[in-house]
Amino acid sequence: MASKVAGFQEITPQLREHAGGKGAMLSLLYQQGYPVPEGFVVFPEALQGGVLEEAVQEEILAQLSAIRSKHPGAAFAVRSSGLGEDAAGASFAGEFESVLGVETDDQLWAALDTVYQSQYAERVQIYNSSVQGDHEVRSMAVVIQRMIPSELSGVLFTADPVTGSRLEMQGNYVHGLGEQLVSGEANAVLFTVSQPKGRYKGPPECKKIATRLYRYARRIEHQTGCPQDIEWAAVQGKVYLLQARPITTLSAGNLDRFECNDSMTGDFLWTNTNVGESIADVLTPLSWSFLRALDEEHNVIPGHYLLSGNICGRVYSNISLPVSVFSAFGLKVKPILRQMSDVFGSIPEGASLPKYPYKKLELIRTLLPRIVYSTRRTRQAVRNLPQFVKETPEWCKQIRMRLEDIGSREELLTLWERELWPRNIAALWAALEGASAPMQKFVKFKKKLSKQLGSGDAEILLSSISGGTELESLGPVLGISRILKNEMSHEEYLQKYGHRGPHEFELSIPEPAEDELWLTRQLEQYGDLPLQVKELVNHQQQLYDAAWKRTEAKISMRPEQLRRRIQSAAEGPKVREAVRSEWTRVFRLNRAFALKAGKLAGIGEEVFFLYLDEILKWLAEGDLPMLQHVAARKETYTKYQALPPLPSVIRGRFDPFLWSKDPARRVDAYDSEAPVQALRSMDADVLRGFPGAAGRVEGVVRVLATPAEGEQLLPGEILVAAKTNVGWTLCFPKAAAIITDIGAPLSHAAIVARELGIPAVVGCGDASVRLKTGDRVVVDGAGGSIQIISGSGGDRAKLEEDKNPGIMIGE
Repeated sequence: MASKVAGFQEITPQLREHAGGKGAMLSLLYQQGYPVPEGFVVFPEALQGGVLEEAVQEEILAQLSAIRSKHPGAAFAVRSSGLGEDAAGASFAGEFESVLGVETDDQLWAALDTVYQSQYAERVQIYNSSVQGDHEVRSMAVVIQRMIPSELSGVLFTADPVTGSRLEMQGNYVHGLGEQLVSGEANAVLFTVSQPKGRYKGPPECKKIATRLYRYARRIEHQTGCPQDIEWAAVQGKVYLLQARPITTLSAGNLDRFECNDSMTGDFLWTNTNVGESIADVLTPLSWSFLRALDEEHNVIPGHYLLSGNICGRVYSNISLPVSVFSAFGLKVKPILRQMSDVFGSIPEGASLPKYPYKKLELIRTLLPRIVYSTRRTRQAVRNLPQFVKETPEWCKQIRMRLEDIGSREELLTLWERELWPRNIAALWAALEGASAPMQKFVKFKKKLSKQLGSGDAEILLSSISGGTELESLGPVLGISRILKNEMSHEEYLQKYGHRGPHEFELSIPEPAEDELWLTRQLEQYGDLPLQVKELVNHQQQLYDAAWKRTEAKISMRPEQLRRRIQSAAEGPKVREAVRSEWTRVFRLNRAFALKAGKLAGIGEEVFFLYLDEILKWLAEGDLPMLQHVAARKETYTKYQALPPLPSVIRGRFDPFLWSKDPARRVDAYDSEAPVQALRSMDADVLRGFPGAAGRVEGVVRVLATPAEGEQLLPGEILVAAKTNVGWTLCFPKAAAIITDIGAPLSHAAIVARELGIPAVVGCGDASVRLKTGDRVVVDGAGGSIQIISGSGGDRAKLEEDKNPGIMIGE
C-alpha cells in the first residue's frame, strides 16, 4: 500500500482493511456523515519496529496542521487500532494503552510509541489466549483524533449485553471525560431508550442527547447488521461519536474455528421442529455454508435464516423475526402462531415469544425490494414446477458425468457459476415456494373436511396410497418391495431413489447410491417387506372404503363432485414431496462438486471443513490460506457431535455445553427466562405432541437412535426416535405406531405415517428420553398423546415370543 497515513475522509474500502477495527469504523462513520471528530490513521506499515520514517512524520504533521487550522489549540487522543481489535468475537477493550490530552508534537511522538508498544504487554498476551481462536491482533494501526472537551461521556448498547433483548437500548455516562467511566473512577449514571418508539428513561440532563444517540444508533445497527457498543461524548448540547463496535457478548462465534451459536446473538425463539427433521445431522462447515448461502438467496427478512440458523452445528429457524414483522404491522400474533404451528409446531406451555422491535417504515423500505424479488421468483417457480420435476433427474445425471471429466479450477468455477448454483437456487424456490400453493390448498380443504367428517375420516380420504397413487417419500420403501417382487431392477431403484436417505443435507456423508452394498443390505434386512406393505395397503383400502360409506351418508353434494375435490386437494402433498425429492437430488450434486474441488486442490475430504465462499475464492484465485483452520474446525465439529440432542425449542441465549451438564435439564424446550419446572408437564404418565396420523394403539416401545438400528425393531413394536426423515421409512411398515421428539403435523414423517395408516404422535419434545425400550404405552394419534401404562421391564425373550406386541384398540 502506498499510503502510510490517511485522514478519515481519505480512507478507501481497500485502505480500511489495514486501518484496524477502530480506524476502519471511525473512517466509515465519518464518511457517512455521523458526528465523528476529525482524525487520521497511522497504518501498521508506518510503525514497523516502532520507528517512524521522516516522510511518515511529515505526513502526520500535515494531518495535525489541517485539524489545528480549524480548531486552534486542539488536543488529541492517541488510541490503538489493531487488526482484530473491536471485532465481534473479541473487543480488546482497555487492553491497549490510550494517551489523551496530547497537545505538542513531542508529546505526540511519545504517545505513538506508548500505544504501539502496549501490544506486547503481558495482559494483551493473556487476553489473546483467553478469547481462543484467531482473534489476536496481528498488527497495529494507531488512530489520532481531535479530543472533545466532554461535559458528558458515555456508552450506549443497542441491545442488552446480558440477555440480548432488543427491547431497550441501555446507556450510562459520567460528567467529564469518558476515561473515568472506562477506568471505574466515577460512578456511572444509567439511562434506557425503549425500542422501537425511543422512549427515554433517565435523568433529564441526558434526555435530548439520548434522543439523538438513539437515532444514530438505530442507523448504525441497521447498517452493520449487528448490535453495537457505541462510545459518545457531548459538549454544549452537541453529540459526538467516538467509536462503534459489535457487542462482543452477542457474537455467534468464531467462524475460523466453526464456533457457531446463533442463539447467543440475542433474545429470540428458535425451533427445529420442522427443519431439524429433514436436516437431521450435526453439519460440517461446508454443508452449513451451502444452506446459509441458499437462505441468503431466499430470505425476505434480513437476518432471518429458515434453513441455516446454527446452534452448535444443528439447524434451527428463528421464529421471533417473522412473527415480529407481522406484529409491527399491527397484526395479532396468536392467529399467526396457530397458522405456523402446522409447520413449526406450537410454543410449549410456559415458554414465551420474545419480539424484535421493528419500525414499520424501516421495514417497508427494507422488505419492499425483497418482496418484489420474492414474488417474481415464486411465480417463476410455480410456472416451471412440472418441468423442474420432469427434467431434474436427467439434468443431474449429465452434470455428474461432466463433473467427473473436469480437470481445472477454471472449468469447475464456470460450471458452478453458470449451471450448478443457478439450479440450486431454482430448486430451492421450487421446494419452498413453488409447491406451497397446492399444499396450502390441501391444508385448507383438510380443515374444512375435518369439521364435516372428523379428522380421522378426512385423513383417510385424503391419503394418496388408498387412492392408487403414492407419495415420492414412500418411494424408497415401496421400491424395495417392488425389487423383492421382481417389479423393479436394482439400477432403476438407485437411479430413482439413490439420493434419498437419513443424511440428505450432510454432504460429507455418502448417499445410498454411492455404496455398492447398501441396497443389498436393505434387501436382506427387509425380506418380508412386500407382505408388510401389502397388509398396510389393504388395511388402508378397507379404512378408505368404510370412511367413504360414512361420508356418503353425511354429505349433501354428489359423490362424484366430492371425489374430484378430494383428488384435487390430495395433489398438494404429492406435489410437495415430488419437488422435495428433486431438490434433494440437486443438493446432493453439491457433494460431487465439493469432492471434485477437494481432488483438484489435493486436500481430499478435508474440503468439507471449508466454507463455500472459501472454495469459490480458491477456484478463482488458487490460494488456500484457510487450510490453517481445518484442524480447529474438526475439533469443534467433534465436540458438537458429542453433545446430546438439543431441545427442539430454544428461547434466549443458550449454552449447550453448560445445559448438558445439568441433571435437571429439560430436553424438549429451553427458556432462558423461565425456571425448568415452569416448563415441565405436570402429568408424568402422559406425553403430549402433535397429532401426526390418526389411530389408537397399545404396544411395546422400541427406542432407536438411527435408522441403521432398524433391524432391532420387531414387527408390531412402537417406534420411538428423536426425529425421523425419509431415511427411516423402511422401518415404518414394521411399526405399530410412531413417536418422535421433533416434528409437526405437516412434517414429512407425519405425512408418510398417514399414508401408511400408522398412528403417529410427533413433536413430543422428550419422548426418546422419557420412554425406554420395553415400556408399554397407548398411542393416540388423533389426540396427540401417549399414555404410559408400565415402565421398562419387558425383556427381549418375551418380545421375541410375542411377534405382534402392538394391539389396535380403536380407529
